[in-house]
Amino acid sequence: MPVILGVDTSAKTVSCAVINDDRILASYFADTGLTHSQTLMPMIQSVLHTAGLNVAQLDAIAVNAGPGSFTGVRIGVAAVKGMAFADNIPCISVSTLEAMAYPLSVDSDTVICSTMDARCQQVYTALFEKDAAGSVCRLTEDEAMSLDHLQAKLEQLNRPILLVGDGAAICYERFRHSLSVQLAPAEVRYQQAAGTARAALIKLANGEAVSPETLLPVYLRLPQAERELRQRLQLTEQK
Repeated sequence: MPVILGVDTSAKTVSCAVINDDRILASYFADTGLTHSQTLMPMIQSVLHTAGLNVAQLDAIAVNAGPGSFTGVRIGVAAVKGMAFADNIPCISVSTLEAMAYPLSVDSDTVICSTMDARCQQVYTALFEKDAAGSVCRLTEDEAMSLDHLQAKLEQLNRPILLVGDGAAICYERFRHSLSVQLAPAEVRYQQAAGTARAALIKLANGEAVSPETLLPVYLRLPQAERELRQRLQLTEQK
């Protein structure tokens, strides 16, 4: 039975969890406003201690590698690479949006809409559903899109929609008068590393683990600073 440490630093919240097969041995979630660089490593040490494990005993370490906050994602990926490198522990890159779907209980007819606030009236988003056995099935790829684009996409489904993620409240206010949407309960609305570890369990079985050296962040769009630099360069070329 694989033992996996899951890590999430993709947004304001931070969490980590250890699972043994599909059983959560220990988990830690915080939304304190402290920086991830302050909180992550003490949290990891705490959950490993509670689970009676050390890093060398892990079968894999998983991280939400994106989408999300560019700084947050980099912190999580760097921490996992550092922990895994000494013992060459397999690493697993998990979509932040996919990980959100795992803790949810929904009817098979309900579409899970995972959303993260990408600023500028945009969200990172992907759609999922759960089958009768509770397995997560992906319906769309991770994308960055405007709220208007997402609304038009959801209107085509004609199915109940459960909104999850830190962009869920924004989407609910925009869509609730025209779509059959609900907010996920507060206790499972935000990213949680137990979902990351559960998603990683399937990826590990499917041979999707990578070495610490090849684990990389996944960005759906360029960081703001780089976008602004390219815009300035384009303006300069046009003059």
